[in-house]
Amino acid sequence: MAQGDFSHLSVMPGEVLELLQPRAGETYLDGTLGGGGHSRLILEASAPDGRLIGLDRDPAALRKAAEVLAPFGERAILRHANFSEAGRVLAELGIAGLDGMLLDLGVSSHQLDSAERGFSFRAEAPLDMRMDPTGGETAADVVNTYSADDLARIFREYGEERYAGRIARRIEKVRQQALLESTRELAELVRDAVPGGHIPSRIHPATRVFQALRIQVNQELEHVREGIARGLELLKPGGRLVVISFHSLEDRIVKRFFQEQAKGCICPPRLPTCVCGHQPGVEILTRKAARAGEQEVAGNPRARSAVLRAVRKLA
Repeated sequence: MAQGDFSHLSVMPGEVLELLQPRAGETYLDGTLGGGGHSRLILEASAPDGRLIGLDRDPAALRKAAEVLAPFGERAILRHANFSEAGRVLAELGIAGLDGMLLDLGVSSHQLDSAERGFSFRAEAPLDMRMDPTGGETAADVVNTYSADDLARIFREYGEERYAGRIARRIEKVRQQALLESTRELAELVRDAVPGGHIPSRIHPATRVFQALRIQVNQELEHVREGIARGLELLKPGGRLVVISFHSLEDRIVKRFFQEQAKGCICPPRLPTCVCGHQPGVEILTRKAARAGEQEVAGNPRARSAVLRAVRKLA
């Protein structure tokens, strides 16, 4: 796929609209614009005068979304920014609050399919993995400069990799001879390092290592924590925050944050009556996380791992 192409099927579009409930005259933020699919649906549902602020850290996504959303004119406002920077963007635009916010987390199909971006080991490419290729450290920087202990921690925490230490030590040994520069080179190193790595299996041995490096390079979990906390602050009372996660580390952060914000009394259990006066800040709209149906998964396999959670701000 060429760098300028951008194809991406919006995950759980019906569920997103049902939970976000876009209305005319209101303002929404899509913090992970991608190809503009969800944003287009939000703008259609909030016609004739609803506004959509779309953010993405990937310039290729912004270019494609600008084409998709061009028919909506000034109702669509697009900015090159991470969703954790939403507060700054809204301040620059003079927007005081949001009626709804959507986050579709993780790497996009386009980024995975663009071999030159280095997200996948299916093709030979530079070890890059930056969602924003205009700056920041690359995956090559990480594997060639981090200590073995730090690499092992990253693989263990972000990839839940069983052989994290073994892989990290192999990287440390190999890079003493020559720096690791390509996706295939790293994938083969991992295959050689893990027991049974050359036995054919459904999941490539390097899958978890590549996930961990991508999360580290893009500081994804830190942005999720910051983004959902700031996003909730930016919502007006009654505003809705909808988040789609694609792996357990992201979903765990979102689930725990929503649960904490939905708590009422936080007094110690030993007290017979409440004295804290603490009130819940949100109502959880998805008591059980929503997942894509069989029909959607058949047409879009990426949706299989999607987990959708949503809350409504109370005050």
